[in-house]
Amino acid sequence: MQLAAIHRYSVKSLGGEALERATITTQGVAGDRRWMIVNPQGRFLTRRELPAMALLQAVPHADGGLTLHHAAAPSVKVAVPTTTERRAVKVWGDSLAATPAGAVADAWLSARLGQPVHLVHIGDDVIRPVDPRYGQPGDAVGFADGFPLLVTTQESLDALNAQLPAPITMARFRPNLVITGAPAAFAEEGWTSLRIGALTLRLVKPCTRCVITTQDPQTGESHDREPLATLRRMGRVWQRQPVFGMNAVPDGAADLAVGDVVELG
Repeated sequence: MQLAAIHRYSVKSLGGEALERATITTQGVAGDRRWMIVNPQGRFLTRRELPAMALLQAVPHADGGLTLHHAAAPSVKVAVPTTTERRAVKVWGDSLAATPAGAVADAWLSARLGQPVHLVHIGDDVIRPVDPRYGQPGDAVGFADGFPLLVTTQESLDALNAQLPAPITMARFRPNLVITGAPAAFAEEGWTSLRIGALTLRLVKPCTRCVITTQDPQTGESHDREPLATLRRMGRVWQRQPVFGMNAVPDGAADLAVGDVVELG
């Protein structure tokens, strides 16, 4: 098997970028989901609630900052905040202290999304533990839903597309690592660990899928319940929820590149 693609999503729920190589830390792809948009109460926002987030693009800078783009407005640059101010935020059931990006970013995003929102950053000093039911002591994650990495296979997408009324791209599922050459479609659901070069990954649970997978990643528009309905029909279900891909936790850090050999652990 080979590593076919690496993806990073600098801002939670915004579009990602394809990388030829990346550093994987214990919290996932370096720079992945270190930023997040929240409502005035600090609750995280995603395309589940605001499909218009699909129209925003975030281009990361080498220093960790961002440039935010929208087709209907001038772009805005956002530096990694250095303020000591903290904002209480929530990601699902987790409460943590994030750093506000500032009034300029907040105003720009609020205007684009049509409601008051705030942009926040998670500092390296903030530790958000992985759910202890699936992780080990010391496992941590940034602003991702629950785990540092999402692993998918091209073979599973091909099998799904063979059953769908119209094919979709892997972008619907927002993976970090895409593998090709799996022995069978959905084989990853039975894997417990992978080795990619010097990196070992623990595959800890199937990734349950939500309405975001039904949206066009470029527009946020959704016209039906696909691919969720077909995943259910194919039996790709865990705890009564449709699944695609596996949540994973890295044991350590390493540099990866597209084309690296992937082996079962």
